[in-house]
Amino acid sequence: MKIRILGSGGEVGRAAIELEYNGRSLLLDYGINFSEEDIPLLPLHIPPKKIDGIVASHVHLDHIGAIPMLYITGKTPLILTQPTRILSRLMWEDFLKISGHYLPFEYTEVLNTLYCMKEVDYHSLVEAGKFIIELVSAGHIPGSAMIKVYLRNKTLLYTGDVNTIETKLVSPAELTSLNDVNIVITEATYGNVDHPPRSFIEKLFIESVREVVDEGGTVLVPAFSVGRSQEILMLLAQKLPHINVFYDGMVRTVIDLMLRSIDKKYLNMPHLLEKASREFYRIRGWEDRRKAIKQPGVIVASAGMLKGGPSLYYLRKLGGSSRNAIFLVSFQAPSTPGRSLLELGRPFEGGGKIKARIEWFDFSSHAGKSGLMQIIKAAKSIEKVIIVHSDIDTAREYAENIRKELGVETIVPSNGEEIKI
Repeated sequence: MKIRILGSGGEVGRAAIELEYNGRSLLLDYGINFSEEDIPLLPLHIPPKKIDGIVASHVHLDHIGAIPMLYITGKTPLILTQPTRILSRLMWEDFLKISGHYLPFEYTEVLNTLYCMKEVDYHSLVEAGKFIIELVSAGHIPGSAMIKVYLRNKTLLYTGDVNTIETKLVSPAELTSLNDVNIVITEATYGNVDHPPRSFIEKLFIESVREVVDEGGTVLVPAFSVGRSQEILMLLAQKLPHINVFYDGMVRTVIDLMLRSIDKKYLNMPHLLEKASREFYRIRGWEDRRKAIKQPGVIVASAGMLKGGPSLYYLRKLGGSSRNAIFLVSFQAPSTPGRSLLELGRPFEGGGKIKARIEWFDFSSHAGKSGLMQIIKAAKSIEKVIIVHSDIDTAREYAENIRKELGVETIVPSNGEEIKI
């Protein structure tokens, strides 16, 4: 078997892993990154005719964004869970709307991709050529999956994005299925640091929101449309159900899909999401937006890094008053307005300073170094670890920790690198 790193080698995002066995390939994710100029960065090419199957670990664009490229003429089965199937169309349509000028596919290819989808439940075995595949809950967002691949005498696990703690939205990754795994291809976004306890972050966030609202201010919470927005709204529904909470952007459609179309078994506390949808205010247009900024409360809006969406409108309207607050709850990539806001107090170079209170809360949906090590230790038959989806320095530090603690061969590959098993 050969493992080729088509993306995510020494970088966070652009996940794309090719497994080649007897001349045929299985593709695990095929995602994108963005350049500093917001131009999509695509993974390395793979000929669609050699692929027996594609498996999508979850619906975020850095894992599925480039998949429609492979369906210009191909009809390869695309294996995924129900939530990933339902939400992926929304993600690709929005991606085309924002970045279509740069993409080598159009809506026709998205439709072709949808036609080739093969929905599977966790722990159902599915075949793609000589590959036998099992999806295991990854605890990242609803429907996220670790991917087990059974070959003749080896079992491989690709974690995708993984989390080992319980959140309001999803249960932790299921590690009991890892006993027979020999090779682990793991993300290590936070391979050199542990996150604070979730209960502490939730308490700090709620207390901070209450402080601002009690003083007559409005809190803007820019958040990712799939995952983080729902988690924040669920937390507010549980802890602060009597304050004014508004939600805007693509998060509106995602909530509708999660409550109406997605099986509740993929949600940890669906009653909280139902409560948020029932009791909080859904922004329906510009009149609602103008009302929302004129009263104390919370506005949860896409996008999480302030790169677009209604959150930019609210930032302009609320950022000029020290009474208001901007609470960031998502990862802020380098060169994004969100990172600039945190580091410089302004979202854009040369722009004016934001007077509103600015804070970042660590609501990460990725495992920290202890959780990642927990995953490796759960693989009782482990022989080799391959680290992807991490900046190079973090990956090397995590690799050294694995070698010291477990004595397991560990590889930190670059994009384009081939590993023979």
